[in-house]
Amino acid sequence: MAIRVLLVDDQPLLRTGFRMILEAEQDVAVVGEAGDGLQALDQVRALQPDVVLMDIRMPRMDGVEATRQITGPERDGPAKVLVLTTFDLDEYVVEALRAGASGFLLKDAPAHELVQAIRVVASGEAMLAPSVTRRLLDKYAEHLPSGEEPVPDTLHTLTDREVEVLKLVARGLSNAEIAADLFVSETTVKTHVGHVLNKLGLRDRVQAAVYAYESGLVRPGAAGQ
Repeated sequence: MAIRVLLVDDQPLLRTGFRMILEAEQDVAVVGEAGDGLQALDQVRALQPDVVLMDIRMPRMDGVEATRQITGPERDGPAKVLVLTTFDLDEYVVEALRAGASGFLLKDAPAHELVQAIRVVASGEAMLAPSVTRRLLDKYAEHLPSGEEPVPDTLHTLTDREVEVLKLVARGLSNAEIAADLFVSETTVKTHVGHVLNKLGLRDRVQAAVYAYESGLVRPGAAGQ
């Protein structure tokens, strides 16, 4: 079945460009468009898309708040959010990831990257690489807690090995790289990552990276955690 995509951007020309790219793919179907966050919420309820391609800066309701409502506890469907951003709006990406976005993509990314990102997010994975998320968290560390706050109780539910894996996820390592670092199989790493997400109530690796920073487990700028 085709991946159902909702396009959300306040610039009609950009929506048209994205639609042309996506409709050329056999496994992707653009089911609707919205020009702001409020329209996006209505369309998500009506159309039940799999992936929402979400702009950040929009009138009436921005992409961060729309993402929060689409992916929050009162969500009406399975939609995942892939945020669109530009270099000069990076500071908003951290908030979008906290709000529940499964990842982000630069607006000037090549067409094949856009299509691949939608496929990855639709499959339940995070997009883009955790290393990109980590660079953003490092750059905008002032938006995060100081790390002096008490360690969340949920962190104590993890085993020592799961804590190790969470740190490596936050550093931006792939499953294969974590496996090599810990001298275990990639399947074992996937199992550990799954346990971490389940125990902490997180949806994907992006949220795990954010959690690792906000809990103080990993500190911004510390490359060798």
